[in-house]
Amino acid sequence: MASAGRLPRKGLGKSIILGAVFVAALLALVIYASSGLNRHACEVCLDFEGRTACRKAAGNTVEEARRTATDLACAMLSSGMTESLRCANTPPSDVTCDGARAPAAPGR
Repeated sequence: MASAGRLPRKGLGKSIILGAVFVAALLALVIYASSGLNRHACEVCLDFEGRTACRKAAGNTVEEARRTATDLACAMLSSGMTESLRCANTPPSDVTCDGARAPAAPGR
């Protein structure tokens, strides 16, 4: 009879603590993994078929940031695969990486 009026034991506290620890660990992992990204930033300006576009991008290396910025600028200036390839092979009119002006024509 004594067990009929008993309230169920609360085991929810331990689950909440474990869940919070898991979420905190996951968040720490995401922050740690993303902190190593985007070490370099570049802005590339391209003149293609009478139009100009400048775009900024970031990457692990200067070359990756520069290539991404070039691809973004070409996305604004070209349409179709053939034009995109021609645009990507066009030397940029201006390049700034990590706050310093870089040579406009890399060995791309």
